[in-house]
Amino acid sequence: MRPHFDLTLTLVGLVAVFLLGVGAVQMRPASHPLRVALVQAAVPRAEKFDVRYKQTIFDKFARLSKIALTSTSNVDLVVWPESAMPAPVLEDQETFDFVSQIASSNRLDVLLGTIEEGAHQVYNAALLVSPQNEPQLYRKVHLVPFGEFVPFRHSFPLFAKIVGDQVPEDFDPGTDFTVFQLSDNRGKVAPLICFEDTIGELTRQFVLRGADFLANVTNDGWFLRSAGSRQHLANAVFRCVENRRPMVRAANTGVTCFVNEFGRVTQILRDEQGSIFEEGTLIGDVNIAAEPRLTFYAQHGEFFAKICTAFAFVILLAKLLGLLRRRLQRKGD
Repeated sequence: MRPHFDLTLTLVGLVAVFLLGVGAVQMRPASHPLRVALVQAAVPRAEKFDVRYKQTIFDKFARLSKIALTSTSNVDLVVWPESAMPAPVLEDQETFDFVSQIASSNRLDVLLGTIEEGAHQVYNAALLVSPQNEPQLYRKVHLVPFGEFVPFRHSFPLFAKIVGDQVPEDFDPGTDFTVFQLSDNRGKVAPLICFEDTIGELTRQFVLRGADFLANVTNDGWFLRSAGSRQHLANAVFRCVENRRPMVRAANTGVTCFVNEFGRVTQILRDEQGSIFEEGTLIGDVNIAAEPRLTFYAQHGEFFAKICTAFAFVILLAKLLGLLRRRLQRKGD
């Protein structure tokens, strides 16, 4: 009987890959915990962007943040969702004073989504407000078509008519992958806004710039109570796996949760009935690696996918050339 060398080699390879994987998981680098409080305010869409509800929204975020901060100690970072305030934080003094007071009185950083309005440009942005340092701002790089801008709005007005008043004006895209530095060098965070946590090539740009963990601020209220919020999270966990970075997610409604660096959802905000759509707070620790490493994906991006695409293109081209050659031969005969 001939030995089955192919089967033996396959089994040896599988065992080797398994052992390497187990070893990689067990050999976690040294880390320190960062305590984070996530706030899900569940502000109704009709009120969220209406400045008439400014004080109501202030009261809600102040109340929920107080609940979170009095339930535990040593919170380093509070995260509020996308477009948390009805007025632009940096342009509206009353709103900025409110956020700053939360940060300074509790001696922590506050990360939230906001709108930045310039003279001629408007950005969907994320903001880090600290007790002592200057505010840090990230302008969203990847905008959602028909959600944050209407493609060819002026060339094809029909598109704008279809969308109607849902997108009355276009946001402008940011250009910088800004990484926020937390107070006292407690860590560096990648501020991902809305669906940016579904884009691998974008997320790795923050990691290449030194991000220790990912923070997604989102408003999944557009999905109402459909499966869209869960599908958003199901895609986002891959960013943790690709870059070996943990993630925190603060949603207006949707899925507010903690995800570890292996893509496992470790904590999720639910009310007493198990709903993920109601207001509440969630507190947890994020492991910040003392010496964070760059994964192959973080360094090279979609290298494997590009190789597969090139390989498929070569095969397709060879097939087409073969088909053309056979047709020419038939004509010659």
